[in-house]
Amino acid sequence: MDFWIVAEVLGALSYCVSAAMMIPLAYAVYAAEGDAAGVFFYASFVSLLLGGALRQKGHKPDRDFTLREGIAITTLGWMMVSVLSMQPYLYGGWLGLLDSITESVSGLSGTGATVMDVLDHLPRSLLLWRSLTNWVGGLGIIVIFMALLPQFGRGAVYMMQAESTGPTKERQLPRIKDNAAALFKIYLTFTVVCGIVYIVCGMTPYDGVNHALTTIATGGFSTHGESFIYYNSSLLEAWAVFFMVISSGSFGMYVMAWRHGGHVILKNTEFKVFLAVFVIATIIVTIDLVTEMGFNFTHSLRCSAFQVAALFSTTGYVSDDFDLWPSFSKSVLLLLMFVGGCGGSTAGGLKVMRLVVLMKMVKAAAWQKLHPQIVAHVRMNGNIVPPDVLYGIARHFFIYVMLTVLFAFAMILDGISMIDAVSVAVSTMGSVGPGFGIAGATSTYALLPPFSKAVACFAMFLGRLEIFTVLALLQPEFWRWHKAW
Repeated sequence: MDFWIVAEVLGALSYCVSAAMMIPLAYAVYAAEGDAAGVFFYASFVSLLLGGALRQKGHKPDRDFTLREGIAITTLGWMMVSVLSMQPYLYGGWLGLLDSITESVSGLSGTGATVMDVLDHLPRSLLLWRSLTNWVGGLGIIVIFMALLPQFGRGAVYMMQAESTGPTKERQLPRIKDNAAALFKIYLTFTVVCGIVYIVCGMTPYDGVNHALTTIATGGFSTHGESFIYYNSSLLEAWAVFFMVISSGSFGMYVMAWRHGGHVILKNTEFKVFLAVFVIATIIVTIDLVTEMGFNFTHSLRCSAFQVAALFSTTGYVSDDFDLWPSFSKSVLLLLMFVGGCGGSTAGGLKVMRLVVLMKMVKAAAWQKLHPQIVAHVRMNGNIVPPDVLYGIARHFFIYVMLTVLFAFAMILDGISMIDAVSVAVSTMGSVGPGFGIAGATSTYALLPPFSKAVACFAMFLGRLEIFTVLALLQPEFWRWHKAW
């Protein structure tokens, strides 16, 4: 592995962070937020200096990236951007070091959990920066980087695969740069349309832009501590449900639909299952709220549809204190948080496709037990799922569940109750944000002890990069020279 090639790309990423900070800097100047403007100027300058230092040491690649270089760039890039992105929180004195890291990782991972108890009195430029971190992390730092800057050869596929979510890493276009650009165009289009709809439906332009950034990213950061409770608007909630649902679908699917027609969406098994589960869960929770809480049907449907969409898509918006809902409804929401959206979407969680394939694997195994001579295949979208993909899904499910249990156990040892620890572990691994109890709908992660915050940060990071990209970096063999890499 050529460390200087890695340094060159990380330097370019650092430049991008510096440029991104110019957006809240410009807004701070426009809104006459003098202190915040100084903070963003200094943070941008530090990012620029780091980028210059890395690029001075590095050199441009004269060949394709290797697998190890792709993994190193992706994982170290996410770590570096997380550290650089926490600068405004720290330099402005709004958060301490650990809380700044937590807020930064939460934003970039699309978790949307916050350690800030009060938002409305913070500089609006800082809240804009939070929303931008959600948006950049939603599609992916590397994907946006490759969409906007020249690609580094065919080896860039390793970077994109390391960051992409879901069990398969399909390309919709032959060239990596074209593929990244197509994904970015769809992502940007959805964001612009969502922002316009929010503004037309009653949000201020500032709130509309911020919420559009975090809705399409399924990140869930809001400019108000009450989230969507602040607006108390059924119209805004209905549109938010729509955009959260479409953002939970694969953006690769939307690229294919753009090229080949809407029938691509209608034939996508994973998205159809997602929609079916969304409808069924909404109906079940609605009935439970009517019978157990005494809500009228219209209010129950409104609350149910919004919170099912918010937690199933892992966006994490709040329109009602679901922590007070019946245990059955909360159990349904917890299960949806665990499952998450579709592969290739901005949503977190285990992913619907993995769950569908796992159930089909169980069915195939049972069928083969009855008929030993028959070769039972698992199919998705009419195609046979290759054995290596089946193996990848099974191992991901195992390590995902085991790490969730391990993180919950670590938090229990830190003094958190079992129910609270499990909900926080599921929420952070699934990039959801809110959970139940100590980190419930109307609470923040500020109440977590320092060790549990550090565990939550690591869980958010692992969950966003889908575990194995990070674990590979931790292997001693990764840092040893080997010609096969």
